[in-house]
Amino acid sequence: MNFAGIDIGSRAVKVAIISDDRVVSQHMADIGVSSLEPSIRCTEEALKKVGLTIKDLTDVVSTGYGRALIPFANKHVSDIASHARGAVWFFPTARTILDIGGQDSKAINCNEKGRAIKFVMNEKCAGGTGRFFEVMADLLKVSFEEMGSGSFNSEKKITLTSTCVIFAKSEALGMLLEGTERVDVIDAVIRSIANQSNKLLGQIYQEKDLVLTGGVNKNSGVVKVIKEISNMEPLIPPDPQMIGAVGAAALARDRYLAKKKK
Repeated sequence: MNFAGIDIGSRAVKVAIISDDRVVSQHMADIGVSSLEPSIRCTEEALKKVGLTIKDLTDVVSTGYGRALIPFANKHVSDIASHARGAVWFFPTARTILDIGGQDSKAINCNEKGRAIKFVMNEKCAGGTGRFFEVMADLLKVSFEEMGSGSFNSEKKITLTSTCVIFAKSEALGMLLEGTERVDVIDAVIRSIANQSNKLLGQIYQEKDLVLTGGVNKNSGVVKVIKEISNMEPLIPPDPQMIGAVGAAALARDRYLAKKKK
């Protein structure tokens, strides 16, 4: 049996295919102006990698901002549900998830079945999200990877006092104009994101094991600082950005097995 999970996020669409109780294919593409067409193409590309078509899918679950757009999805679930299930798919001992996505971030507690039991979100402001990261990287003229490695070279550990993207950008620019080394500003940005994420963790039960998901957690600098300030040893999936899609595919599989059992 083949199951698909489609995660339509704010910045990208991710698709995962589960067959024979394992993830056999996955694909990711930028959203662009429209969400529907890239989502369909991304699904077709993921299926093509393993010689399948949409007709070969037993069940499809969609998640993310654009989850209701997929015409061939059998069920739509929240990204809270999909990230919790995806984290436990990779790490059965996971009980806490910290997801840092393109437009929001969230901290989740789940049970052994990957069902969310408590969560908090930072969705009112883009501070501490991928958007915050992008704006700062553009200001500093560095890539996503350089933002991570650059923070390792800082020795001053300065602090950004603003969490709002607009004010933080102005503050960082002021630092640069005053002669602050770029690596120190990079480190301040990384620590700002990590600190805001850690505040979310403080609002739920910080139970082991902690799993980091979302595209921002692909950055080595962010992971390093979260590890430092959370006093937890985070588990990192093979691709943190794909967890929502994998979780949705796992939920599709769960649906089929539940029906079969009945």
